[in-house]
Amino acid sequence: MVMAALAGAAFWVGGESSGGARSLLLIAAAAFCQLRLLCNLLDGMVAVEGGKGEADGPFWNEFPDRVADVMILAGLGCGIGMPALGWAAAAFALMTAYVRELGRANGAPSDFSGPMAKQHRMALVTAAALLSSVEFLWNGDGQILMLALWIIVIGAGLTALRRAYRQIGWLRSNRAS
Repeated sequence: MVMAALAGAAFWVGGESSGGARSLLLIAAAAFCQLRLLCNLLDGMVAVEGGKGEADGPFWNEFPDRVADVMILAGLGCGIGMPALGWAAAAFALMTAYVRELGRANGAPSDFSGPMAKQHRMALVTAAALLSSVEFLWNGDGQILMLALWIIVIGAGLTALRRAYRQIGWLRSNRAS
């Protein structure tokens, strides 16, 4: 969550900066997004491979990821002067995880399908931040980051619907048998 907070802050402050400072902050935001994923991966590996899993492990596997999604996407939206778009992207990101966990609670297998699962969102945000760090070359002003947020909103909405559809199909086929 610390890496996500740093990414969100870098996006936010980067949006209020210009020139080299803006570019460096966007590159830092991209790096923090990737460090967030690395921390998540290492944490899971230690818990599973190291046999250190605890009863509250599932909570700690999910909750920080959802907080991280909000910090990064809301920070990005604030950084480009479109906080509502950032919050919408965060809400749809949360919805993808909610539908997956709802399915699991109903006995369905975990559905990590996309098109805008966590790894896809972070790859898009990272690429957009890196591209946007050189946006000054064509007098751009946050259009790449705005486009990335719109892609996340639409893609995460479709992901939630796809997972819901697959979950309903699974529930119907398993209740009927």
